[in-house]
Amino acid sequence: MNLKRQIFEGEGVSLDFKKTITSCEKIAKTMVSFANNVGGRLLIGVADDGSIKGVKSEDEERFMITKAAHFFTRPALEPKFEEIYYDDKLVLVVDIPESEDKPHYALAEDGKWWVYIRIKDKSVLASKIVVEVLKQSNSKDGVLIEYSSKEKALLEHLDKSERITVKQFCDLLNIGRRRAQRILVNLVLTGVIRVHTTEKEEFYTAS
Repeated sequence: MNLKRQIFEGEGVSLDFKKTITSCEKIAKTMVSFANNVGGRLLIGVADDGSIKGVKSEDEERFMITKAAHFFTRPALEPKFEEIYYDDKLVLVVDIPESEDKPHYALAEDGKWWVYIRIKDKSVLASKIVVEVLKQSNSKDGVLIEYSSKEKALLEHLDKSERITVKQFCDLLNIGRRRAQRILVNLVLTGVIRVHTTEKEEFYTAS
C-alpha cells in the first residue's frame, strides 16, 4: 500500500489517524464504527495533521488494539495488522473489515455499550433506527413491505419536500415515535427511503 498517498487523502469514512493509542474505549468506538459501516483502516503513528511520528512501542499499541477489539467491543472484532516503515519510522496499519455480524457495540467510559457508525471522519452514536436497520440487514428473511396509508402519506410528503425527520413524521401522521420508527426501519431496509445521519441530525429522503 502507498502510505503517503493514503495520508494525503486524509481522514474520512474509512481512514483514521492515531498518533498513539491512549484509551481502549476510544479506539473501540472507532473500530466499531468501521465494522458497522464498510470497514476501515487505522494508521497508528500518524498525527491528525498527517505528519508521520512513528510508534514508540509497536507491541504496546498492538496489545491495546487487540484488548479493545476483544474486550471493549461486542461481538468481538479481529483486526489485521501490518507494519510499514517510512523514513525509519514505524507506522502500524490496522485493518477492520466490514462485519457480517452487525451491529457491533463499543464499551464507553460510562460503562454502557453503544453502537457507533462512521460519518465522514467521525465515529457517531447510531440512532435507534440505524441500530435496528443494522440488526435486520443481517437477517436472511427479507422484509415484507405492506403499503398502508401511513407509508403512502410519507412517500407523498417526500415527493413534495424531499426530506423528513422522525419528529416531523410523527406530527404528520399523529402517531407515536415507536410506530414511526418501525415504519421507517422497514422502508430503509427495502430501499424505498434512505437514512442520512450527520453530527447534528438524522433525516430521511426517498431513494
